[in-house]
Amino acid sequence: MKSAYAALIIFFPASLASLCAQTDSLEKVAGDFWTWRAKYAAFTGDDVNRIERPGGMRDWSRASIDQRRKDLAAFEARWKKIDASHWPIPQQVDYRLIGSALSRAHWELDMNPRWKRDPNFYIEQTLTALVEALTVPPPYDEARSREILTRVENIPSILQQGAGNLTNPPAPFATVAVQNLEGIRQRVRKMSNSLASSTTLNPDKLNSACERASDALEKYQQQLKQKLPTLPQQTALGRDAYIWFLRNVALMPFTPEELLAMGKQEWNRAVAFEAYEKNRNKDVPPLKIADNIDNCIKDAAEKELSIRKFLVERGILSVPDWVQHYTLRATPEYLRVLGFTETDDFTGPSRLKENCIRYVPEPSGKLPYFWRATAMDPRPITVHEGIPGHYFQLCLSWKHEDPIRRHYYDSGANEGIGFYAEEMMLQAGLFDDSPHTREIIYNFMRLRALRVEVDVKLALGEFTLEQAAKYLHEKVPMDELTARQEAIAFSTSPGGAITYQIGKLQILNFVAAARMQQSDKFNLRAFHDFVWKNGNVPISLQRWEYLGTP
Repeated sequence: MKSAYAALIIFFPASLASLCAQTDSLEKVAGDFWTWRAKYAAFTGDDVNRIERPGGMRDWSRASIDQRRKDLAAFEARWKKIDASHWPIPQQVDYRLIGSALSRAHWELDMNPRWKRDPNFYIEQTLTALVEALTVPPPYDEARSREILTRVENIPSILQQGAGNLTNPPAPFATVAVQNLEGIRQRVRKMSNSLASSTTLNPDKLNSACERASDALEKYQQQLKQKLPTLPQQTALGRDAYIWFLRNVALMPFTPEELLAMGKQEWNRAVAFEAYEKNRNKDVPPLKIADNIDNCIKDAAEKELSIRKFLVERGILSVPDWVQHYTLRATPEYLRVLGFTETDDFTGPSRLKENCIRYVPEPSGKLPYFWRATAMDPRPITVHEGIPGHYFQLCLSWKHEDPIRRHYYDSGANEGIGFYAEEMMLQAGLFDDSPHTREIIYNFMRLRALRVEVDVKLALGEFTLEQAAKYLHEKVPMDELTARQEAIAFSTSPGGAITYQIGKLQILNFVAAARMQQSDKFNLRAFHDFVWKNGNVPISLQRWEYLGTP
């Protein structure tokens, strides 16, 4: 960035003041937008897009939603007034990033308005919001305890607003919400009883608030049950909306048909490579599940250190000492009984001195798909979620000198990096000591390739939710519970499931182009350092900035 400005000083001194004024204007628009976004962004079951938010009660009334539309229109008007066409490429990238963020807010309010078509949305704004607060490890000081209580006390009003907003939601979405709330009173009571000692709250006050929340949750569930026979079956948003998302939010230059072809080719490759690996390993004893959770946690800590060392010694990626550790921890009862979100804590911009935590269940032969793999070897999940994956990438991005690049825009870059890291580390030799772990990596590849087909076909109405779940269950293969959870997430949030595979393919295309452009001067570690540092930036924009060409 400094070299670009230096060139402008030499050749275009008269235009520098105007350029700086416009750049400052973009920074002001971005700062105002992200402050607004932190206050009003919806909670989701994902973890990569979590943000640090101000505390307090939240409002999903129609009046509040109408005000958000007005706020967004004002931000868009300010953004469009800025002429970035003659800026240096890095600043043009920043301009496009804010355009993507504005488009995502528009997508959530009007293009895919889950607030009026998905009953699960209000479970996310209530129970997911609560659980997200509880993923931060205890003990909870007075401020955090007060925010936990506020989120419990906010549940009845949000559900009442949701019931009024949901005019005619698809029956499959309502069915999922009804199922998610089965036994909710007992689950909330167990949460309250196990949580109280970790907070500064009066137990009676917490229990009373939880009972009122349970009343509202059961009422919400009953209202959905009564509506079910009259609700429509169609869940798909349709082709036009899906393409709008790809072009304006994800900044991906592909058609749905191209996405399907890319996913199919990678599916064939993953199945073939898994077959080769299984044949190679047919006489190798199988991996064993960890004896107990303490051994699993200890094993993960040792292997996380070995992965950091591997990255540095092999010249793959720089690992600054200030980045803390990706750790596993037994799931506390108050998280186990509720669920409703990814049970991990990636920390955040204000908590960079704290370790990342992923909560895990007790090892057993009955664990779901990803937990079973983790109990056999924690390295695949560490590589994707921890180091060099999401946690590491997010930490680097949160410290970016450009504030605009510290925020989440679309998962194509974040999940693409996580998935790319898996096979990249396999090819680099990390799993040479464990043949059956290599099989896990190839099976993960099968899943991510299938996600593309499921995502596209759900969005275009070519799959129902149940067909998508069955397809994943049979073709990965994976347990029915995990397959159904994935299908639900993909159906309600189109464009999310493609990000792993398509993001990875974009990175592979990017590294090949960089290698060919730089020839013998290409340095893999320097390339990866750029990609990871800018890991919140869609790959199409990273490529433009790094190579100088779209």
